[in-house]
Amino acid sequence: MSEAYPPPSAAIDPDASRSWLWRAWPLVRAHRWMFGTALASSGISLLVAVQVPTLIQDAVDDSIVSNRVPLSHYLWWLVGLTVAMLVVGFLSRQLLFRTAAKIEYDLRNITYGHLATMSFPFYDRVQTGQLLSRANSDIRAVQMYLAFAPYLLVQCSMSLVAFGYMLAIDVPLAILAMLPMPLLYVTSRRMQRSLFPVSWLIQARLAEVATVVDENINGVRVVKSFAAERSQLSLLQKAAANVRWANVRDADLRARYTPAVQNLPRVGMAIVLLYGGHLVIQGSMGVGAILAFNAYLLMLQVPFQVIGNLITLGQRSSAAAKRLYEILDEKPEIVDAPQALEITGARGDVQFDDVTFGYGDGPDVLRGFSLSVRSGETVALVGRTGVGKSTVARLLPRFYDVRDGAVTVDGHDVRDLTLHSLRDTVGIVLDEPFLFSASVRDNIAYGRPDADITDIERVARLAGAHGFITELSDGYDTVIGERGYTLSGGQRQRIAIARTLLVNPPVLVLDDATSAIDVQVEQEIHAGLRTLFTGRTTLIIAHRPSTISLADRVVLLDGGRIVADGTHTELLAGTPLYAEVLAQADERSKELGGVAR
Repeated sequence: MSEAYPPPSAAIDPDASRSWLWRAWPLVRAHRWMFGTALASSGISLLVAVQVPTLIQDAVDDSIVSNRVPLSHYLWWLVGLTVAMLVVGFLSRQLLFRTAAKIEYDLRNITYGHLATMSFPFYDRVQTGQLLSRANSDIRAVQMYLAFAPYLLVQCSMSLVAFGYMLAIDVPLAILAMLPMPLLYVTSRRMQRSLFPVSWLIQARLAEVATVVDENINGVRVVKSFAAERSQLSLLQKAAANVRWANVRDADLRARYTPAVQNLPRVGMAIVLLYGGHLVIQGSMGVGAILAFNAYLLMLQVPFQVIGNLITLGQRSSAAAKRLYEILDEKPEIVDAPQALEITGARGDVQFDDVTFGYGDGPDVLRGFSLSVRSGETVALVGRTGVGKSTVARLLPRFYDVRDGAVTVDGHDVRDLTLHSLRDTVGIVLDEPFLFSASVRDNIAYGRPDADITDIERVARLAGAHGFITELSDGYDTVIGERGYTLSGGQRQRIAIARTLLVNPPVLVLDDATSAIDVQVEQEIHAGLRTLFTGRTTLIIAHRPSTISLADRVVLLDGGRIVADGTHTELLAGTPLYAEVLAQADERSKELGGVAR
């Protein structure tokens, strides 16, 4: 059984009219004690640090110049302040990084939890690479700003404390040192406005690269089959070149503004050296005072050196957050109705009542489709490619909603049932089963993680999978490769059948679920399937007569509606289109040179 992990500590504010920072604030607030302690520790460390220049001033004036106090007195104080800064600095950084990790954990769980609620139409139109980019690099950019921007701002607050000490030493000199600051503000604002669109572009083009990489990794067998490595590499190079251009543009802008942001404070230092040195020569200021003043001025430079990075980080985080919110603000199209019913102990009566359906804005795939399947009945759905057979299978568990008409289970419109209970009732095995990079046991037990090995082996035998599983290196504990590609197509299909059978749904849909199993093996598992079909409502989408023979009756589709209904023998004798469809399926099978094991 999988280990239980805590849910996210908070959620993103759903109000899209608010700023991205305000919407993310609940995540920060959820960790306010740890985060607040980290920031307070950082502030204490800075307060200790600003005492050092004053200590040096007193040491120079009292010990070196006038020799009134032993130098060792100030040396011990300096050692004490250093130890204090080390201890408080360690506490601050440890708590800060722990907070950052918790915020990232929350963001990732919020994003994945939201993606898990999204409907099939969403995944039909959104590229996987775009989702991966937003769920990785965009989340990291947002997390970096939420956790580290407040810390950097606390660091920048050191400049205010340092400036206060500078005023205490000499007011006119402190004001002269701050003369370049208005120009620094104007430059920083221009930098901020220039970097935002480029930051957005960088994140978008990184997503394009992720899309190309994801499609090539998942489709590596197709790429290699067509020797398309060079063309795909060219495609990646083009996407990478776009990222390079955006990053170079970003670097150009930072190169234009950052030196000014970082070096304008040095103009203040030149003023201090010129005017302050004059005061020392005239005897109006002590040597220790000018040394302390310069030390505080150096402290002023650190925040201004950080501010350029803070602006860059802020703009990139803002772009990343808005891209992430585009996903989080998407609403699932298929949701439970307000008063949705839980269906339990279903009999399995299935009805398609004058259903019309099409994908997205496309044309209708089903037009006035009506079909009744009685409890315990097995019906085969047959037709040419593209007539809507698989669409029927997807409408029953409500992967999509019909445009018109209704789909009912036990007299209940599927739109009036909770999705969880409906999909517990309707089990579906697709023609291209997806297996996880886990053990065979875990793949079969996916719908019932607590199932014991006896039940797992039982359904594996019924699906004709037990024999080849026991021949694997570690039997049921063998870890299969990604998507199950270390197994043949037929083996994957048999594991997928076993996975669905373990859940024991009252309604079973087999969407060409034995298309990759050779006829001899298929015959071997038919006995098990016949046993399973007894008392269970079953919808079979198939082309082979051997599979169709499992059905009590056969329904022929054409043009998105039923054109014939009867037994296999009746249709074969009285419906030419039916015989033609079977002949085409048989010919296609021979052209493929047989099917997988």
